[in-house]
Amino acid sequence: MANKKDWYDREEFWKTFKSSMFSAKKREEASKEVEDIISLLKIRPKKHILDLCCGVGRHSIGLAKHGFNVTGVDRTALYLEEARKRAKGLKLEFIQNDMRNFCRPGAFDGAICMFTSFGFFDDRKDDRKVVENVYKSLKPKGKFIIETMGKEILARIFRERMWSRGEDGTIFMQEHKIIDNWEKIENKWIIIKGKKRTEFDFSLRLYSGVELSQLLKECGFKKVEGYGTLDGTPYDQNAQKLVTVAEKT
Repeated sequence: MANKKDWYDREEFWKTFKSSMFSAKKREEASKEVEDIISLLKIRPKKHILDLCCGVGRHSIGLAKHGFNVTGVDRTALYLEEARKRAKGLKLEFIQNDMRNFCRPGAFDGAICMFTSFGFFDDRKDDRKVVENVYKSLKPKGKFIIETMGKEILARIFRERMWSRGEDGTIFMQEHKIIDNWEKIENKWIIIKGKKRTEFDFSLRLYSGVELSQLLKECGFKKVEGYGTLDGTPYDQNAQKLVTVAEKT
């Protein structure tokens, strides 16, 4: 069972849950998400975009197909290997690096961090470091999109247990617990494939719309807007995700 503090550094975690996180349905959804990302960034083709925690490259590849210069960064070699295969024939840059360490000052016109890939770390200072590095990496007027599950939404839809069956018959079970006065959520993910059972415990830091906006402003972003979906609906009682767009002045 993985250690909660360093679960994100366990290759076995990412390998075990790869098919659950990046199903055919998720890959299909990426096309519309990319169109929404372009709209939110208000950006034109040939501009440079950073895809932080790019995973298997769902959004990186879609953005490249729209004519953008894309740099995808992820810490998992397995995911980057698949991303490179899927990007064959396209001009993309994929880099293996920790999101806390990657910084390329003034290089990007836009940056994205999708699919609840923000809030992994035990120390809140690490989240700040990620935002500071993105701020430095953006050109003036560059925008940064973070897509995550806000506290407000989670409180509305919270379920302690849930399960689903994958495309290959694999059973995916989840258990959740809110801790530290809604600062974090503890998760247990269980995969059952035939007679084999694998489980991992891990936690994520939770942010409300106001808290994430405040963090971005403290790191230098002046204009920060929150939305309830990638297509720009309000962040209100009907929100599906917390989509925060911050602009560097």
